[in-house]
Amino acid sequence: MNTSPEAQRRPTLRFVLANPAHFIAFGFGVGLFPLGPGTLGTVLAFPIYYGLARMLPDHALLPCIVAAMLIGVLVCQVTGRNLRVHDHGGMVWDEVAAFMLVLYFIPPQPMWQAFAFLLFRLFDILKPPPIRRLDRKVQNGFGVMLDDIVAAFYALLCLAVVQRVYTWSAI
Repeated sequence: MNTSPEAQRRPTLRFVLANPAHFIAFGFGVGLFPLGPGTLGTVLAFPIYYGLARMLPDHALLPCIVAAMLIGVLVCQVTGRNLRVHDHGGMVWDEVAAFMLVLYFIPPQPMWQAFAFLLFRLFDILKPPPIRRLDRKVQNGFGVMLDDIVAAFYALLCLAVVQRVYTWSAI
């Protein structure tokens, strides 16, 4: 097995399946996709969130999302350490868990979901202040999760403004 840093920066399916932390951090393998793994991780949040929403009462959903974020800190820490890369692009559980938080707070309507998806991806990709600074300064699994949680907050803030303006214009 090639254990050079270069080989470890290009994880394989074997790497992902070798450790449950890798499997979760890589979004059950979605993160191995070479084009837009973060976008695919965000897409993965939909079936996970709505599967949980069908199985659990509403009051149990938010604690599950928080648990997914805490698990994300752990699995991203382990996987980043094993890859020797702090925030490898293939680690997508941060997108999954953070976007599940967005889904929890928005209306379950396709227009809201599409707008939320676009805003979250925009903030996650562009990393406006303080997201970029957090991404660079806060290391380990917590840092991997934190920048996506702030991107989720920005998306929710924008959606709240849109909802407020929409409500006012309907009056």
